[in-house]
Amino acid sequence: MPGKSRRRTPSPLTRKIETRQPRKTLVIFCEGERTEPVYLEALKRRPEVRDVASVDLRIEAEHGMPETLVSAAIKAHDKSADEEGEVDEFWCVFDVEWPRNHPRLREAVQQARSNGVNLAISNPCFELWLILHFERHSSWLDNDGARRLRRQFDRAPDKNLDPSRYMPLVHKAMNNAIALAERHSRDGTRFPQDNPSSGMYLLVTSTGAEWSSEDA
Repeated sequence: MPGKSRRRTPSPLTRKIETRQPRKTLVIFCEGERTEPVYLEALKRRPEVRDVASVDLRIEAEHGMPETLVSAAIKAHDKSADEEGEVDEFWCVFDVEWPRNHPRLREAVQQARSNGVNLAISNPCFELWLILHFERHSSWLDNDGARRLRRQFDRAPDKNLDPSRYMPLVHKAMNNAIALAERHSRDGTRFPQDNPSSGMYLLVTSTGAEWSSEDA
């Protein structure tokens, strides 16, 4: 009597194929000649952004007032839309400036919002965002005061930046900036009177990267 044939488990015909998350492209226009571009380039190289979020940050340094910056971003936005480009978001990074605000600041903000350009505004200046990496500063600052306070933390000359001092503290800066935004919202403080504040946390959040709470 022939023995029973052993049933073979069919081998899989297909292998599981790893899929890569589509890259998200952000084009960032910033007014700073050195500090902001150096910081953003360092952010771009962080593993959280480079590997996890797969974000392509394209940084365009544009000199001039916020209105000029926004106009350049809108032009690039419209060109990308006409050409069906692969840019997901356009951003402008600029300051409010105190004691004297940038001219036509409100017009620049309205123009950006009406044309699909995102904003990361620091009030009074980008140095406030840098300060938030170290402490939750909540008192009014002018530009000179913000720069002096920032130098107390990193000991760097004005306009120079050692990004290695800041990158491990991005999560802390985000938490501090969010806390300031929530305080202004509770108090009913409107732009540009929301000094101190920084919308840089919105840009960092938009990358989709997950930042460890251990950095805080």
